[in-house]
Amino acid sequence: MDIREKLDLLGRAAQYDDCVGRGLYAATAPDDGPVRDMSGCISHLTTPDGRRKPMLKVLQTSACEHNCLYCAFRAGRDFRRATFQPDELARAFDLMYRSGVVDGLFLSSGVVGTNRTMDQMIATVELIRGKYAFRGYIHLKLLPNAEPAHAARAVALADRVSANLEAPTEATLAALAPQKRMDALVGPLQEAAREIRAARRSEGGRAPNAAILGMSTQFVVGPAGETDRELLVTAQHLYRRVGLARAYYSAFSPVPRTPLEGAVPTDPQREFRLYQADFLLRRYGFSTEELPFDAQGLLDARVDPKLAWARSHPELFPVEVNRAGQAELMRVPGIGPASARTIVQARRHGTIHGLNELRRLGARADQAAPFVLLAGQRPPHQLPLPLDDAGAARA
Repeated sequence: MDIREKLDLLGRAAQYDDCVGRGLYAATAPDDGPVRDMSGCISHLTTPDGRRKPMLKVLQTSACEHNCLYCAFRAGRDFRRATFQPDELARAFDLMYRSGVVDGLFLSSGVVGTNRTMDQMIATVELIRGKYAFRGYIHLKLLPNAEPAHAARAVALADRVSANLEAPTEATLAALAPQKRMDALVGPLQEAAREIRAARRSEGGRAPNAAILGMSTQFVVGPAGETDRELLVTAQHLYRRVGLARAYYSAFSPVPRTPLEGAVPTDPQREFRLYQADFLLRRYGFSTEELPFDAQGLLDARVDPKLAWARSHPELFPVEVNRAGQAELMRVPGIGPASARTIVQARRHGTIHGLNELRRLGARADQAAPFVLLAGQRPPHQLPLPLDDAGAARA
């Protein structure tokens, strides 16, 4: 099997991991070696400054000793597998980078002995950093039961490291991946967190890759029967205690010839609401205790969770835009962190009187209108009032 075939097979297998992003990059490059027609292994990363970077997203190997019930490359599943040696994958990446096809690397893998596979992944990145002098973005996956030394080396080499928890609790993990244990998945993240803290201390508060260095994880949403509350409580714990930068939520889609091939796919709207709620935890100062779960621990798929929270707290509204603090403004539907900061700054130069002014300051004024006062007045064009539990309009 030549390198181009391996890139195609191992790139397509890596697309099941959401920790870079969705959407393939329509790559164009010279007809030279492995860089031609490689769109199946290229995804996009959105950087903190909003730019989109094409990434080589690939597995070291699609061979795996684990039998995760949902996984496309689980042990025993009949499909064509491939493995990269560190030198050939590093060279392929260098060719793609120098041809302008990719600007970064996301490297994950199936597991054929954790230590052996982590050694190969780290050797690949060491070649890319050393022999090929690449200084751009690398995201490196930590495998279950990865040794502390692997976590330390990964942090030294990569801009972001991640370990997929897959499920939020020991019980739900057992329903997805019978061979795995939660401590084996969380442990590498905890080790990486210690290394990141140590690196930041040694750099006077800044890690070598301080702009983006951090950790992420991914959950498979749906087939294990986990609740949204369980997912978000686990994510909140990791944000607060481990220093996780991002959690990703992947709506389950059944894969042929796996034990869960007949399971019902998860509604993508559930994934979308989880991301909205997660953003409230990371950026808006909410806690999981405040999120609007129903009696089954689920978010309402029909309603933005921030809007649902606001509707359930009429005693807090309307908020006077010209007096409220930034944190209070961020609780208003339609006002986010950036627009809240802009509003606070704009008030130093005069009073905000109308929805058009609010809109110019970056807020979604029509969404905010039912929940705000502008110079003591309700905006003239209100959206329908929030509904009570019986469905009646609430004054």
